[in-house]
Amino acid sequence: MITELLNSVLQGKEVLFVYTANLFVLAILIFLFIMARITSKKWLKLNDYLGTITSTINSVRYGDLTKKIAKENFPADSKELVESLNRMIETLYDREKMINEYQNELHRQNKLLEAVLNSLSDGLVIIDEHFKILRATPKISEWFQTGGNNLIGTLITNYMELPQSDNIDNLKDTEVMIFADKASNFTADSFEIKLEDRKKRFVIVVKNITDQKELEILKEDFVATLTHDLKVPIIAETNMLELFLNESFGKISEKQEVALKNMQASNKELLDLVQIVLETYKSEGQAIRLYKENIMLKGFIEEIIYEMVPIANKSKNTLIFNSTRDIRVLADRMQLKRVLKNLIQNAISYGEQNSPIEITIGEIPKYIVIKVKDYGKGISPEDMKKIFNKYYSAAKKFRKIGTGLGLYLSFQIAKAHDGDLTVESKEGEYTEFCVKLPASSNESLYYGE
Repeated sequence: MITELLNSVLQGKEVLFVYTANLFVLAILIFLFIMARITSKKWLKLNDYLGTITSTINSVRYGDLTKKIAKENFPADSKELVESLNRMIETLYDREKMINEYQNELHRQNKLLEAVLNSLSDGLVIIDEHFKILRATPKISEWFQTGGNNLIGTLITNYMELPQSDNIDNLKDTEVMIFADKASNFTADSFEIKLEDRKKRFVIVVKNITDQKELEILKEDFVATLTHDLKVPIIAETNMLELFLNESFGKISEKQEVALKNMQASNKELLDLVQIVLETYKSEGQAIRLYKENIMLKGFIEEIIYEMVPIANKSKNTLIFNSTRDIRVLADRMQLKRVLKNLIQNAISYGEQNSPIEITIGEIPKYIVIKVKDYGKGISPEDMKKIFNKYYSAAKKFRKIGTGLGLYLSFQIAKAHDGDLTVESKEGEYTEFCVKLPASSNESLYYGE
């Protein structure tokens, strides 16, 4: 009986244990189910948040910068992230707006530049290192008689003859021929465009100088005719004065002789002025023709001084030439005489009256030098920069008559001798011009003591 009772009790405990265990497992399952539902809702909400963010970012990615993420749809702990994303989108929007403004302005500037280039009277063409045309203005198309689009990619040598085709980046007022318009005259200038890609590109500026050429020919003809017509009566008057001075028409008094000599000196100045104008225009566009000979400077300069003394006497200037030795130079006698007479004339005109004008000769390495120095008004640093320019003259400054051609022509003559003409001056004190001529290397320069 006891055994059976014990067995019964044990069986009852087992049943109770099994029942309790089942209840515990069931409770765990219910808890896990509840937790799974709660977690699932959170993940669904998180997926919604991520989906909203992803959708907004994709919209921004494809250019829609007006999208914003609504903060109220997100939990409080995510609002800082949302605000950061919205600020980033606003910044991108502002940057895009700025870039669009820059692009619009750049487009306007490009249109303006293109309009300016297209309106130029000169033609512009851009080529690569193989002479292929990359861009051309309408003027080039007009001269080449080929449509702009048809020019691109073709060789410029098909339309224009370049005398320096091997050195295309060094054209400077170079005369060129355009095959489609051989009757006109053109010049070309070029320069290289340097970009980061290091590819060689060149801009060629083409100018139509036909009208300019015709004008120059007319101008030269006019000046030659004018100077010739001026010289004839001046020479006739000079000859007549010479007859009066030689008393061919009867005796003349002392006062008449002085007056006639003054008229003769003025006539000579006028004739020299006309000759300077003529020589200046002859020297333009072509080298000055020289007939060089050996010149002994001492006698040569004394001869010039003798001719200039009557002019210097008017302003009571003294021409001083002291030379203890003679120097030989190879030069064009007539042209060198023109230079020295012009320098002495200027010294008389702009130097002080009753003051000396000094003429000296000497040498420096490789050059023979002839200096003409006056003591007077001097030349300002500003004027010294342009004193050898064509038509520049200080005459108006001192209420004198002058063309501004004398020093220009003298400078050209010195350069034609492979020499130079320089000036030194101090305002209110002196002016000294220096003619430099190449020294002879194979013979003695000096004669006498």
